[in-house]
Amino acid sequence: MSQRAVWPALLTALLVIAGCGSASGTGSSTGQTSGKLVVWDWKSGDKAAAGYVQQAKADFAKKHPGVTVEFVAQPFDQYYTLLGAAVQAGKGPDVVLFNGGGQIRDRADSLLPLDQYIAPDKQRLAGWDAFRKDDKTLAAPVTLQGHPIYYNKALYAKAGLDAEHPAATWDDFVAGCAAVKKATGARCLSLGNKEGYGIQFFLSGLGSGILTTKEYDDWIAGRRDWQSPNVKRIFQLWKQAEDAGLNTSGPNSTAMFNDSFALFESGKAATVIGLMSDIGHWKDFGEFLKPENVGVMPAPVVTPGAVPSLAYDGGIGYGVAKWTKDPALAADLVRSLTSTEALRAFYTGAGAIVSDTTIDTSASGPAAAEIVAAIKSGKPALHVALSAKTLDLLGRLSQQLLAGSISVDAAVTQLAAADKAN
Repeated sequence: MSQRAVWPALLTALLVIAGCGSASGTGSSTGQTSGKLVVWDWKSGDKAAAGYVQQAKADFAKKHPGVTVEFVAQPFDQYYTLLGAAVQAGKGPDVVLFNGGGQIRDRADSLLPLDQYIAPDKQRLAGWDAFRKDDKTLAAPVTLQGHPIYYNKALYAKAGLDAEHPAATWDDFVAGCAAVKKATGARCLSLGNKEGYGIQFFLSGLGSGILTTKEYDDWIAGRRDWQSPNVKRIFQLWKQAEDAGLNTSGPNSTAMFNDSFALFESGKAATVIGLMSDIGHWKDFGEFLKPENVGVMPAPVVTPGAVPSLAYDGGIGYGVAKWTKDPALAADLVRSLTSTEALRAFYTGAGAIVSDTTIDTSASGPAAAEIVAAIKSGKPALHVALSAKTLDLLGRLSQQLLAGSISVDAAVTQLAAADKAN
């Protein structure tokens, strides 16, 4: 974000913070009859999430009928900047939405551990690891988020390919892309990297077909060897795909949300590395391509012996700010935001693959069924293991790689240093 954009964002944050009120009132949080809780997120303003918010509010109101809950939907492109201003001020919302991984772990000091409050939900919900640091739970997961590779079965069929059995190796994948382009004019991969997010999806979506099982597990555990040939191979393929014309045109000027997904939906690309939950996912794509034409493929194998797996973690989750006046009350709101009825509404309304393992998703169609089945053997996403600062650098370097202004060796050397420092 440019300096010109940051200052208005910070001013907005400070104005919003000044108007935020933490829970107030007397007595214990159980059955509290007055007060207010403020929630910051970027989801509550979405039409698709309206049912989810309504159900969460209703669940909370049953327990605390006199407590007001105010949702403040922030723009996602400024969200963490605004939140950073709140953290520096030491006041603001009581309950905060986070992406799992580096974004929440980097702000652990501003959040209250929730372990004593969410014990009854531990078995029902999945995806906790993405919201933990130093054996402390910082947020409760709302969704599971992962990076399936979607493909357009109709384009594959027009190219004479077996649409039900996509390529299992990278060479066959590229050959299939050439066939699709010849028959339909569609590019191989829809890519948006204007925000620097495209490389995150590329890394996690394709990484399990490139890294060995040990390399993958070591990466997640923090033992990352950025100089290994297979790690470098990820970045080499990133650049080679662009140089070979596999990507849709101008990825560095194409926003992932939602321009790159629109290119896939409109048939201008045969594949896209998308999300499995609530946006850029099976439900969105099915509305344009028809559910029966939305395929999901494992990562094509690049390194012999690599074992492709679905990359997924806890997606988004709500935590409690350390400055809230009533931690137990705020934690109870988090529990309402992750209640079964609220999460069922989020799944139904937005197509989110939610964290609640008791919710039946069998009627969602073939693509969702494949994704849910792959969760059992899935592994944490590679990019989620990185710090927010390292991810920022990754985004900038990925743009330079596509533009040809930096070498792979120079990029991974910078990333190794940043990863070690952060």
